[in-house]
Amino acid sequence: MNQEIHPFRIQVSDAVLADLRARLRNTRWPEAEPVSDWRQGAPLAWIQDICRYWAEDYDWRAREHRLNQFDQYRTEIDGLDIHFMHVRSPHPQAMPLLITHGWPGSVVEFHKVIAPLTDPTAHGGNAADAFHVVCPSLPGFGFSGKPKTTGWGVDRIAQAWAALMDRLGYARYGAQGGDWGSAVTSSLGAQDPAHCVGIHVTLAMGTKPQVAGEPSPEEARALAGIKHYADWDSGYSKQQATRPQTLGYGLTDSPAGQAAWILEKFWAWTDCNGHPENILGRDELLDNLMLYWVTASATSSARLYWESFGGRRVNRTVTIPTGVAVFPKEIVAPVRAWMNKDFSDIRHWTEMPKGGHFAAFEQPELFVADVRAFFRTLRG
Repeated sequence: MNQEIHPFRIQVSDAVLADLRARLRNTRWPEAEPVSDWRQGAPLAWIQDICRYWAEDYDWRAREHRLNQFDQYRTEIDGLDIHFMHVRSPHPQAMPLLITHGWPGSVVEFHKVIAPLTDPTAHGGNAADAFHVVCPSLPGFGFSGKPKTTGWGVDRIAQAWAALMDRLGYARYGAQGGDWGSAVTSSLGAQDPAHCVGIHVTLAMGTKPQVAGEPSPEEARALAGIKHYADWDSGYSKQQATRPQTLGYGLTDSPAGQAAWILEKFWAWTDCNGHPENILGRDELLDNLMLYWVTASATSSARLYWESFGGRRVNRTVTIPTGVAVFPKEIVAPVRAWMNKDFSDIRHWTEMPKGGHFAAFEQPELFVADVRAFFRTLRG
């Protein structure tokens, strides 16, 4: 097996950028929605304005330089190239930490937290809280390879992450994740307890409601989230879980379509008071979107849903220490009583004052503080 690790830099060709601008300028637009809000989806006027900015004002070369500030690599695991950032701390006692994104996110989500995590003393923290950060792109996402065979679901990804940490020489490490990253992190905690010393998650994917009698306030909040998601917010998931290939033709051909498909979720899932640009900058939103567009990964990323829903899963009982950060605008806020069945050692639970689904992206200071606080108890 080829275990070589190769340095990697993001280098998008001029031809790809010219093609993107041409497609944006020649978009065939639908008519405007007959409502005055987001009830029918991303509003035409905003998507048109985003796409105009994307074509005319967004400076990818400057953003590309910024995204390349952290060391990146690729290595082959289980026949697939895996892209990852690996940022070592200047503090020798640092703990290795693997952090995993989800859909429709990317490694861009973590760019504001990597420096504080790796070099806390430069950001008002303590050297004792330092981490060596490993941040991979999920298979089929960003600059990781696109699986050519079936089988790349959550559990196989977790096995690949364990192999990655071993290849990097980390025999003892922590893991953190949100969205699909929470599912991968939980599976990693269940499958590799000999090396993964603890996990920190922001979403309890797969946890089943267990309500006995009158729901508690936390249960009522989660049940309301489950109902809203099922009624109004889950159509994308059903499509990606059943017909990702059909969906991919439109999203791969149209940057405006890809933008609307992804950016609507940043309205729905962030703590943004009604508009995603209230919490994330336009350039940040486009940085994340670019990792889907320039790699043509709309289809391959959607296949994670096809792979992961309805299939057989390995044992997911997590017995290692677990930390949970509950952000109030999460799709379905975790409920501790519901998690206890699958996570037998929940040691840390934080109810956050603000924030949504993209925790590190939206609230980097809160995210960093909670990750530090949880793993502080597991060092040594």
